[in-house]
Amino acid sequence: MPKAPLIELNNGYEIPAVGLGVFQSPPEETTGAVEAAIAYGYSLIDTAAAYGNEREVGEAVRASGIDRNEILVESKLWISDYGYDNALRGFEGSLKRLGLDYVDIYLLHQPAPRDFEDTIAAYKALEKMLADGRTRAIGVSNFMPEQLNELLARTEVVPALNQIEIHPYFSQPEVRKANDDHGILNQAWSPIGGVYSYGKQSKRVLENPTLVALAEKHGKTPAQIVLRWHLDTGRAPIPKSVKPHRIAENIDIFDFSLAENEIAEIDALDTGVRGGPDPASINTSTYQHRIEND
Repeated sequence: MPKAPLIELNNGYEIPAVGLGVFQSPPEETTGAVEAAIAYGYSLIDTAAAYGNEREVGEAVRASGIDRNEILVESKLWISDYGYDNALRGFEGSLKRLGLDYVDIYLLHQPAPRDFEDTIAAYKALEKMLADGRTRAIGVSNFMPEQLNELLARTEVVPALNQIEIHPYFSQPEVRKANDDHGILNQAWSPIGGVYSYGKQSKRVLENPTLVALAEKHGKTPAQIVLRWHLDTGRAPIPKSVKPHRIAENIDIFDFSLAENEIAEIDALDTGVRGGPDPASINTSTYQHRIEND
């Protein structure tokens, strides 16, 4: 199976256009999922301190036998470690759990607007890690345009990417445009709409008649249609699965493309209804989970 094409970030670093996400992957299933992904040609694995499975990701990467430079690991700093010194410790904690000497891409997990001074300080710590060669690219996740603009005004390094919720039912065009205007890659979490299954909503994106019809037309699955939609519009999806056949399916999307009118059909499915939590609501009071870095 062919590997994902590369996307050049705004600092010249190249990353695969498709990666494996491990959000809510139980630790006991994460190692096998990452091993399967690597076997099927994935070379970008996205995790986070808050996911509780960095150790398992690192184990699978090290056990793969593949040169470390050929597998990119992306992780995120949780809000309990915001602030400059805390962020430095949080970064070291991620490296320790991963069992790696560096992390390829490192992000702030949330904007935490109520505590934005700590957010700015944490990003400045990421800038130091980048300058020291401990990471190859830095960025943010779930940042809305107003938070992004303030970050840009008060720091030196433009984020290489902004990882946000993007799928056919919630495509965030305004946020994507703000990222595009600054040369920031839109990386899509929950790219096929699985986020709705985590909460109380019961929307089944992949059962949408438009997607089903396009899948039948192209001889693909609805999930593959959605992932191709991301690629054909310049985004980098990171679909999550622990099932080997789904992992294989999600990267088998490089032998077709969507026409402009087909892309427009999928764009028209946007409901404007977020599946995940509103980033403005996330702070250390509403989300009290803390990361053990010792």
